[in-house]
Amino acid sequence: MIQEHRYVVVGAGPAGLQIGHFLQERGADYVIVERERSAGGFFARFPRHGRLISPNRARSWSDDPETRLRSDWNSLLSDDPSLLFPAYSDDSFPSPDDLRRYLTDFHTTHGLRIAFGTGISRVTCKEEGFRLETEDGDPFQAECLIWACGWGGPYIPDIPGIEHAEGYEDMTVDPERFLGKRVLILGKGNAAFETANALHDHASTIHLASPRPVRLAWNSRHPGDVRGRHGALLDSHRFGAPHALLDCAVERISFDGMAYTVDIVHNHADGGRERLEYDAVLRCTGFRMDTEAFADELRTLPGGRLPALTSDWESESLPGLYVAGTMMQARDARRGSSAFIYGFRYNLRTLSRLLAERYDGVRLPRTHVPRPALTGTVLDRVNRSSALWAQADYLVDALVITEHGIERYEDLPEDYAVERFGDLVTVGLRQSGAVHPAVRVFRNGALTSEVRLPGSVTARWQDRERHVAPLDRFFDRLLPL
Repeated sequence: MIQEHRYVVVGAGPAGLQIGHFLQERGADYVIVERERSAGGFFARFPRHGRLISPNRARSWSDDPETRLRSDWNSLLSDDPSLLFPAYSDDSFPSPDDLRRYLTDFHTTHGLRIAFGTGISRVTCKEEGFRLETEDGDPFQAECLIWACGWGGPYIPDIPGIEHAEGYEDMTVDPERFLGKRVLILGKGNAAFETANALHDHASTIHLASPRPVRLAWNSRHPGDVRGRHGALLDSHRFGAPHALLDCAVERISFDGMAYTVDIVHNHADGGRERLEYDAVLRCTGFRMDTEAFADELRTLPGGRLPALTSDWESESLPGLYVAGTMMQARDARRGSSAFIYGFRYNLRTLSRLLAERYDGVRLPRTHVPRPALTGTVLDRVNRSSALWAQADYLVDALVITEHGIERYEDLPEDYAVERFGDLVTVGLRQSGAVHPAVRVFRNGALTSEVRLPGSVTARWQDRERHVAPLDRFFDRLLPL
């Protein structure tokens, strides 16, 4: 028998539980469907070497729950103070098993409506929404479909002989197998460095190869780039060890039953070609979204890894389909932290509000801000908000001037806010060397002026001369009292 719901959420990982909590909190008609028998099944296998790259800050100087979230990377949002991830691990980089325990407690404590053991085999667009065929034959009907499945299968580059490489998703995690071996790792992301670090004290030679140079999070300030905890291999690369990072294109991989022969073209050295021999080739080239279940075309970005989304996380090609979780990074253009719980938990709070407006007729929350209190209100938000902090350069508060005064809409993607309102002032945090507040004015969707306040080591923007006075002057010119 078909089950009909206004919202069907596919996936009971962190994103599915978070959006499910928000839907349940406002009394929405929803269900979460999950192929596995427990929440967070992805983390039963990944990361392969047993440590998350999202840091855990078990201790904080602040007693303010909102401020503490600025350094809490793994907690979901709720009003229950017992459901914070630091209570589950003291490790700086915790085990994925701890995250799975936390997710189980989160959904059982909140009593989320989850149909476990329910795999989705086919999704078809209908005039009234979406029909979801299941592997056990009982279909679901959704007016709004929220895809919270996270990564699907591996991303496999188009290289002749790539089938000879062992994939990250299946490779052995026993480093003894690589004792004294020459190892080529395809890729230079965190999965590649995680694997290289595990082999660092065992393999004789480790090469990491990809066309682009390594991107270090320390330089880019993007949390999806390679983290500093992988420094041992970088040191080996710089200081004479046989381990190396190769900026090259891999043209072919051959295997004769004993050794691998790999033909590469260097990006440097005038594009010189080289043939190298290895005892093992490991593919650590990341993941992609699984689109096979969709009967209708689900448009993706170039490369096919991420979905093509509108500014409010709706599919460009399938109206009514929204994407939740790590796939939301398709919109933040490497500016925010949408690939991680740390960032997408705030995206999902905003998405829930947008869905309530569209499907349930609930107006988007807003707050009236008196003009004399504008500077103080703006500084209060940038000094305390965990959403603006975690999603710097992406989420903003939108100040809309109406005939009734100033209305503030919190935690919107800036591109969405500009599309929706056209004329507005945005308030957010920007990263350029240091984190600092920025107030930007848009007219007819175009940026016309901006003020950036000086950075602060303590992330407290409240100095009278450096922060309050410049903002007062800016607002006096823009909106005279």
